[in-house]
Amino acid sequence: MSGLSKGIRKVEVALKWDPSPTGQPPTDLDIVAGTYLAGDPYGAPDYLVHFDSRSPDGTITLNRDSTDGKGFGWDEVMTLELDRLSERYARVVVGVVIQQTGAHRPFADVLDPGLRIREGYTVLAEDDFGGVLGATAAVVAEFARDGSGSWQFRPGIRGYEGDPARFTAVMGADRP
Repeated sequence: MSGLSKGIRKVEVALKWDPSPTGQPPTDLDIVAGTYLAGDPYGAPDYLVHFDSRSPDGTITLNRDSTDGKGFGWDEVMTLELDRLSERYARVVVGVVIQQTGAHRPFADVLDPGLRIREGYTVLAEDDFGGVLGATAAVVAEFARDGSGSWQFRPGIRGYEGDPARFTAVMGADRP
């Protein structure tokens, strides 16, 4: 039966957290996605999608963006239409970055964070960042084409320490 699978087609990555306590600087988490070319699947991303950019072909969109976690339900939501992504791309890596404004803030200092990755109504992964509490950013999902060209989900959360610019430069590096 697995030969009939069309793979992952359209995915939603959703992120939520509670606002900072009164008197504290706002907590700002951001979803970021990087696309990697088939000719260099572990090199530099061909392009990034985040709060201040979009995919050139409209296949990856940030539908909701929060700078403080004061939204109702999911604060940030990104949609990835993998089935529409050019065959030039072999991988898409999705990460979460904590903006480091005012003070150093790892996931341990984010109130009640949550992550959900789903395709339609099927939940592919859920997490609370408990495994990367000391990190300031984390890869939360990887989607890669298999031999037939179908997209497959590779779960797992990998934490990183450093600023957002450095994270986006290394987030697609080969897995250890």
